[in-house]
Amino acid sequence: MHSYDIEQLIVHRDPMILISGLADYDQTTAHCWVDISETSPFYQKDIAGVPSYIGIEYMAQAIAAYAGAKALDNNSTIQVGFLLGSRKFLTHQASFSCDSKLDIFIEELYIEPSGLSVFNCTIKHGDNLLAEAKVNTFQPEDASQFIKENS
Repeated sequence: MHSYDIEQLIVHRDPMILISGLADYDQTTAHCWVDISETSPFYQKDIAGVPSYIGIEYMAQAIAAYAGAKALDNNSTIQVGFLLGSRKFLTHQASFSCDSKLDIFIEELYIEPSGLSVFNCTIKHGDNLLAEAKVNTFQPEDASQFIKENS
């Protein structure tokens, strides 16, 4: 396992980099984290945190970081991926509290040669399960046909 900054691993750029980093990964799993603060994207002062539905994007960016680390390990370039949807996205509280560090765990369950994948994802704070989902993604070999350039 190599150590990479999150900016090296995902195609997102500020202010849309939502996760803080990649803690570790192997061939089928990864552990990322996010620090929730008043400067976090989607922070809401009235709830003193980030709504838990943003967890689906934390999960998607953890998947992207995992894919990015594997690509860099193989001397490949980072490819664009797409969040297609989720099954059974469950949150166990309304928001992620300010000044908390959340752990995001992903496990690759299935991957097709076409680039379609399914991941089991969880978000925890300590031993407390805060959110969980099966996340469907698509990472084509050439994403240019799916992306419209700004003119």
